[in-house]
Amino acid sequence: MTLVLPAPAKLNLFLHITGRRDDGYHELQTLFQLLDYGDELTFSHRADGAVRLTPALPGIPETDNLVYRAAVALKRATGCHFGSDIHITKRLPAGGGLGGGSSDAATTLLGLNRLWNLGLGLDELATIGLQLGADVPVFVRGHTAWAEGIGERLTPVEMPEAWYFVLAPGCHVSTAAIFADGELTRNARPITIRAFLEQGAQNHCQPVVERLYAGVLEARQWLDGFAPARMTGTGACLFARFDCEAAARRVLAAKPAAWEGFVARGVNLSPVHRLLG
Repeated sequence: MTLVLPAPAKLNLFLHITGRRDDGYHELQTLFQLLDYGDELTFSHRADGAVRLTPALPGIPETDNLVYRAAVALKRATGCHFGSDIHITKRLPAGGGLGGGSSDAATTLLGLNRLWNLGLGLDELATIGLQLGADVPVFVRGHTAWAEGIGERLTPVEMPEAWYFVLAPGCHVSTAAIFADGELTRNARPITIRAFLEQGAQNHCQPVVERLYAGVLEARQWLDGFAPARMTGTGACLFARFDCEAAARRVLAAKPAAWEGFVARGVNLSPVHRLLG
């Protein structure tokens, strides 16, 4: 049996850092907006228990890949003796703040749960996913959501399914370096969902990233010429919202050749959940 599933991107429509825990993790508030664009994973059943990934990602040993780690974590949690050949079609840039690795891991948990007929629920899969990364549970649960804590406390939110132009300026931003920076705001006053929907909010990581990565600042200033631009996550990707696809595609057509970009629609239910039912 072979299963082909999407691994959708996300945008952080805002990102506030509200504190820092004793274990070093940061408390935050954000709104994860899922998109109808992302990577694609193909899962093929193996009876011998082995997990094999293709293609190899440059500079990343297979055992460090979040897809491999997700498959192994699922096997360990369930005692499953099956394996899988997993082919990853990457469309999302690494280090872009679009959640590519976390989404790939979540789709692996969802896909192999179906392929191996394990019957785990979303709560169980999200618990396994949280061991892999704070962003994995939102992709496992598959709904645009308000997030708090380290990103694991999720409240589903229905957002207008607007169109977005997403710009990748070609920088690889180190999330660890941004969260360690001395100028990062770490004491933001918590806000409510209603306050965000009525008044908006900021990405507190954006000023730090723009100071350290000139390419992100340049790309944001360019995109601001078409619509208000904001960085997603810890970057480096930026996005602008549009009311229609045609407006977003006009910006894509005007994009400088040195940068990558794509147009996607915001969705409330993940494409992988639509396919898996």
